[in-house]
Amino acid sequence: MQSTTTPAALTPGSHQVQIDGVRQSYHVAGTGPVCLVHSGGPGMSWEYLRMPALESHLTMVYLEPVGTGASGRLADRREYRIDTYARFVHGVQEHLGVPRMYLLGHSHGGFVVQRYALDHPDRVAGLILFATSPVTGAEFWAAAMTNLQDLPARLSHRPEAAALPAAFQQALAATDDASFTERMRDILPAYFADYWAQETELAPAFATFQAWIDPSGGEEPAPFDVRDALGSLTVPTLIISGEHDFICGSRWARMLHQAMPTSRLLELDCGHMAHLERPEAFTRAVINLIHG
Repeated sequence: MQSTTTPAALTPGSHQVQIDGVRQSYHVAGTGPVCLVHSGGPGMSWEYLRMPALESHLTMVYLEPVGTGASGRLADRREYRIDTYARFVHGVQEHLGVPRMYLLGHSHGGFVVQRYALDHPDRVAGLILFATSPVTGAEFWAAAMTNLQDLPARLSHRPEAAALPAAFQQALAATDDASFTERMRDILPAYFADYWAQETELAPAFATFQAWIDPSGGEEPAPFDVRDALGSLTVPTLIISGEHDFICGSRWARMLHQAMPTSRLLELDCGHMAHLERPEAFTRAVINLIHG
């Protein structure tokens, strides 16, 4: 692995580093302790996870996960696995020259952060596990699909919600970046408690949203399941979940909390995007974690 430490690595702005011969792009904003941010997907652009309110308290390092945006592409799409993403996180940390840092992982990014923390516990100052789970597999996905099918009934006052289950299946069937991006934009409302009630505030966060098909085709060697290992982590940990999150809701957050007895659990009245739906509560919880 190639790693380079330079004082310029944490200056505000956009940066690139070569890791295992692949370009890794990241963006730095804010001041304070370093917090690396890993977005979800896999295959989603990073911009939706920008958190200006936290940049007054933390030096936020927003990754463009490999396979997306300005970052490089892997030769074999089957290599887009959780352990691969964790390896790139480690490469970035080595490049930054930060002995210990906070990690914030959203959704699939939360899987990556858990894997990295288990592999490198001495390099982690704290964890923010946001709208994620300690396990995937058949039961996880069956629950998500049931919740998705139930969305039109829960949002019966929103006629637009009736199209979400079918749109999700169309997104899964996409075969190129353009159609995948278009289909993902169609289903974004599914990731909120009631998107249309906050559309004016929420829409700008996705104005430049893009998705890439190759990372979504990664093949894990087995379903993700770190429940038995998480108890070994003693770093400060905040778990944030939305009660109306159809894919990584409170059931999975409580499972995380149970596996990590010293963690804090915050459940909010929102969907998958608490940082946009309930920004004040989200920001306050993260700041409280950082300042103990």
